[in-house]
Amino acid sequence: MLGGRADFARVAALATVVVLAVGACGGGGDTIDAFASGSWPARNGDARNSNTTEHAGLSDASLAWSRPLGGTVTSPLSIASTGQVFVSTTTDAGCNVFSFEIESGRKRWCNRLGPSVATATPLVDSVANVYIGDDGGFSSYNEHGQLRWRTPVYGVPRSAKFLGDGSVLAVTQLGQMNILNTQTGQSSVAIHDLITPPDFLDAPNTQFLAPDTGLGDCATGSADCPVAAAPAVDLEASDIYLTLWRPGAIAPQLVSLHYDADATPAVTERWSSDLLPAGVTASPVLSADGNTVYLADVDGRLNAYNTSDGSSKWTFGAGFGASGTPSVSADGFIVPAGGSGIRSISDDGDHASPRWSRDDVEQAGSPIQTAGGTAVVVVRRDGELVLESLDANSGDTISSTPLPGATGFTVGMSIGPDGQVVTSTYLGEIFTYTD
Repeated sequence: MLGGRADFARVAALATVVVLAVGACGGGGDTIDAFASGSWPARNGDARNSNTTEHAGLSDASLAWSRPLGGTVTSPLSIASTGQVFVSTTTDAGCNVFSFEIESGRKRWCNRLGPSVATATPLVDSVANVYIGDDGGFSSYNEHGQLRWRTPVYGVPRSAKFLGDGSVLAVTQLGQMNILNTQTGQSSVAIHDLITPPDFLDAPNTQFLAPDTGLGDCATGSADCPVAAAPAVDLEASDIYLTLWRPGAIAPQLVSLHYDADATPAVTERWSSDLLPAGVTASPVLSADGNTVYLADVDGRLNAYNTSDGSSKWTFGAGFGASGTPSVSADGFIVPAGGSGIRSISDDGDHASPRWSRDDVEQAGSPIQTAGGTAVVVVRRDGELVLESLDANSGDTISSTPLPGATGFTVGMSIGPDGQVVTSTYLGEIFTYTD
């Protein structure tokens, strides 16, 4: 079923890329400098998905501003080094991708893309160009919201990531890997199919799948969504880590691929793990030293694997509900996302050990850890959502600040260039705090 559409998308991406030249786009076909210090450019913060920040404060945050978006939010927002905030939403009409100023909450621009754009976090580069996928396409906009280019793809790209050479990696839920030039949107290398399509000549009656096929199943980690979450990238080694549910398999696998733009093929599989014990909806997280990749599954296990060969290092817990992408510090301290309470785990090499736990609060958002030893997470206390700053070494509360009028739960947390804490509720209200 994948063959015809995949072949079509490959030809389309190589031969009919839409390139719109605007003033901020610039000329030529070189990649631009993708990385800028102080930004929160991608889902889970960085290429490793670490959910950590280089800022050392965030221990006593106060509300700066909040504003509603008019639609639900299912993917965390991103922030440029300039302080420009980007978020996608689900709306019946009008805009579904927004940009705001972090200092004031003033709207910079908004655009309408395909409805599936709400499942992805906008990726932002050093000059506040944005890269995001929707139904059957991957697009880039400049800091003013003007379209730079749009490239057809097969499926809906998950939250994109930059590679070490500055190219942008867009992997769809149907298993198509596109590596694109950030300046033109053209393929830097040949499209790589994680799921081998049948030969179109042998199956001329193959039907094209709708771009959003299986996208709703990504939230449960089922086989109908082959690639459920954003990949992790080792920028120095040019290795990519993602979960893949292969056709006919009874469970997904953690897969490592290597990217070399000068090789043929440019993308090769390094290894794949044993079948995972359960489905996965969270992104893999790469350790700071590049030796370990962590993965949470829907049954609440946290699994650690050797990046050299995919062998298992340890498994911690089961059934405690922490199935989101965890926060992993440079010291190997892990704060899982989800579950009834908050806990910290230490990676001790061949096993994991509990450090502390807080069962008096209910986690209502994904945690982050700071360089100064603070863990920040939204919790639910007495029916109210509260931004809680904790001592990452002991779990003791440092400060608590309410999210006024907020209900439900929050979707991720992002850190601005001056240490601002920005989060959104699922119901679609942004809250910004300053330290």
